[in-house]
Amino acid sequence: MSLDYATLDLLRQNHPAWRLLRAQHAPLVAGFLHRVFIVPNVRNLSQADLVEALEDELFTLREQLGAEAFPGTAQNYLNDWAENDKGWLRKFYPPGTDEPHFDLTPATEKALAWLEGLTERAFVGTESRLLTLFELLRQMSEGSQTDPQVRIAELQKRRSDIDAEIARILSGDIPLLDDTGLKDRFQQFLQLARELLTDFREVEHNFRILDRRVRERIALWEGAKGALLEEIMGERDAIADSDQGKSFRAFWDFLMSQSRQEELTRLLEQVLSLPPIQSMHPETRLQRVHYDWLEAGEHTQRTVAKLSEQLRRFLDDQAWLENRRIMDILHSVENHALALREEFPSGDFMPLAETSATVELPLERPLYRPPLKPLIAEMALSEGDADVDTAALYAQVVVDRAELTRNIRQELQGRSQISLAEVVTRHPLRHGLAELVAYLQLAGEWPKTAVDDDVQEQVSWQLETGVMRQATLPRIILLRN
Repeated sequence: MSLDYATLDLLRQNHPAWRLLRAQHAPLVAGFLHRVFIVPNVRNLSQADLVEALEDELFTLREQLGAEAFPGTAQNYLNDWAENDKGWLRKFYPPGTDEPHFDLTPATEKALAWLEGLTERAFVGTESRLLTLFELLRQMSEGSQTDPQVRIAELQKRRSDIDAEIARILSGDIPLLDDTGLKDRFQQFLQLARELLTDFREVEHNFRILDRRVRERIALWEGAKGALLEEIMGERDAIADSDQGKSFRAFWDFLMSQSRQEELTRLLEQVLSLPPIQSMHPETRLQRVHYDWLEAGEHTQRTVAKLSEQLRRFLDDQAWLENRRIMDILHSVENHALALREEFPSGDFMPLAETSATVELPLERPLYRPPLKPLIAEMALSEGDADVDTAALYAQVVVDRAELTRNIRQELQGRSQISLAEVVTRHPLRHGLAELVAYLQLAGEWPKTAVDDDVQEQVSWQLETGVMRQATLPRIILLRN
């Protein structure tokens, strides 16, 4: 692909890896994802484990940078990183569980690999890579050779070299790799092991894209099933027969061999026990890196199986013609959803009928009342007195209902019930009749109230002028909740 201006501008706007490098919290995102996924070579993590790890990371950063450095929660950050506008994490639900899991996307791994290449390495090993290049060239040369004599001559040469090496070992000359050579090759092994898991994620990502494209075609297809299946299966075979599909199938067949797994386990245990390798403090998870490859391969196989299951359900849909009206409605909804997937419209974009009926009884409607039109007659206004006592405007009585409620609750703390007259006796009325009326309103709103009409009680209060007033009311009993 040519890296011209138009291509690079398109990548800058749409590629998740570039968006990650441009993000405001890129150091947090890249550092955290590299620590929890790349370093331990982990395939996926549950939401609970990932949230706990991110909370620890945020706590440490807030201690260093301040509490306002990262104001969001770990859960919100993870959900944001998995949104379509970011595309740095893949959020999914494994079969048999309702807890979401997270995995890196191929674009994120590319960004992390590029960032990792910016850091300084302890040493740059070139010998192991040069030997790997020679070995690859030799395999390609021998694998493409059609002349039997040339192939036989090359095999005889290799057999002579092996016989000579055996003779040297029998004579006591045993060549060994020094510490630098071991570290160089182990560093190359680590890089290739991580890149292999990256390749698995990209292969699975390609199969998921195929699966989504198949579902879209099924949702939008209006023709015969045979034509659709022919088109889908043709694309499925094209992917399986592609270079990527063939390479994956060959790798899977090689890794599924029991003898190969045992050999990998033995070699890993032997290499990780070497002192030069132990001085590099390798991850203990490397002892089961081939099982990580198996797990990653199983994820890819499950994606292919899910695609096949989708096709099988489509074939077994016997009610497709019988429920054509229902299917048309569902297809209409799917068409709207697919059309609006990239750009969500603002406001309402699809009508939705009410989920329940609205009952309006005619007799519940009030009768029409014509508006009152007051008749204003012309009349001369007499001039009022200029000297008016305005003190009455400020002598308004305000009754605090909250204070009266507190009085009732206070009296009910030590007993289960009390009469309203007793409450007034313990808390004399300061605003006269207005306060008594407020007490009566509270009694009517009290959760538990009893009225004894056979017993009359007297409530009295004193005005500011010294005159005593008295009111007779039935016994009102307030009960504790």
